[in-house]
Amino acid sequence: MGNFLDKEPVPPVVLVPPLFDFPPLAARTRMLESSYDMLFGKLALRTLFHDYFEHPRHFRSMLLLKPIDDPHVDLIATVSGPLDHKPDDTIVGNALFRWQRDVDDPSNFLEFSVSSSDPVLQLRSCAFYPRYGFGAFGIFPALMSKRVKSEDYGVMGLRFSSENVSIGAKLLPFSKHDEFPKSAWLVSKMGRLTVGMQYEPLYESKDGAKYKNPMNWSAAIGYGVGSGSPLSPSFNFSLELLKYSQFIASFYQHVVVQRRVKNPLEEDEVVGITNYIDFGFELQTRVDDAQKEIAESTFQVAASWQANKNFMLKGKVGPLSSSLALAFKSWWKPAFTFNISATRDRIIGKTSYGFGMRVENLRDASYQRADPNFVMLTPSKEHLAEGMVWQKGGKRPANIIWQSGKRPVLQSDVVAGNFEEIPRELRPLGKIL
Repeated sequence: MGNFLDKEPVPPVVLVPPLFDFPPLAARTRMLESSYDMLFGKLALRTLFHDYFEHPRHFRSMLLLKPIDDPHVDLIATVSGPLDHKPDDTIVGNALFRWQRDVDDPSNFLEFSVSSSDPVLQLRSCAFYPRYGFGAFGIFPALMSKRVKSEDYGVMGLRFSSENVSIGAKLLPFSKHDEFPKSAWLVSKMGRLTVGMQYEPLYESKDGAKYKNPMNWSAAIGYGVGSGSPLSPSFNFSLELLKYSQFIASFYQHVVVQRRVKNPLEEDEVVGITNYIDFGFELQTRVDDAQKEIAESTFQVAASWQANKNFMLKGKVGPLSSSLALAFKSWWKPAFTFNISATRDRIIGKTSYGFGMRVENLRDASYQRADPNFVMLTPSKEHLAEGMVWQKGGKRPANIIWQSGKRPVLQSDVVAGNFEEIPRELRPLGKIL
């Protein structure tokens, strides 16, 4: 009886929800792309400005499935089209089958892509050896109704990547035209500073040497702070001169905050919850009047707020239109996501809506409510905060401790870059530049 009355109170808990999509789907195939096109905050801005913002009066459904018996393979199928379907409108369907050698290593894979539009069948593959830093990749359209461009015959690439340097080139081995290379890049990271340049021979030169035409060159410089993990705040600012004709300035910031839990349905030991807030800005302006195909100066601003594991709100504003998106995600098995977006066109003064639906079981992320004293083999998304004292006025705690695996992990460990005890979906993408 005395043991029952003297029972120790349950330690307070801070909820750490999994992100809706981390890493983003585009990160799975980043080794098929130029490092120049993925760094300088471009991947994060692409996710912020486009994900869950559906085209006006369009729908998009996506199915992401992984068999239980073989985690090395998965299937992604998408169907999209206009809501007010007309006889001349087309419904686009795509399916992607992927085999990945290591579940935790997205840099070695083989993909088969089928589509209702060209290319009908496409093979993509990548092999990268982190020990030596060398990798090779290829994109080969197998079935196409008409081959017009040089890359329709296939693209191959070679790269060397380490933590501080990435250099590589894309080649057209089956092209009938003398184009070598299709593109080449060099990116280097020195502390928080990243610089890079890329060569793409798209424009002719007077003497026939395309590398002498400044329109075929792009250069960028970026300053970034943060580890890349969703649990760590990050900031990236970059300046880019694209093809000597367009200047792009952008910044992206990821903020991690803790707030008090106001939900009366939560247990008494749940004292706080982690929120993820993202901001992004991009300014594009023309610096070469000779290129009339480049649009005039434009800008866009976007923000995203994930309040908990179920709801995310996004908005973006531009000179021609504004958009607002709301996404709801249920973490069942499989997980279900529904999103709706509204776009206001200022030119015609009309608001249009788009809808999206997604069903997936690619990720193992869940939102468990286990006893914090129980040692789990799989780290829980609900973390222990022993000794956590909330200051008056609702301020965030000075020191955060959460349980993951057998030993508690301090916030200082995350700041120092120790992510071994952190769940896989909350770790940085990798050390490869």
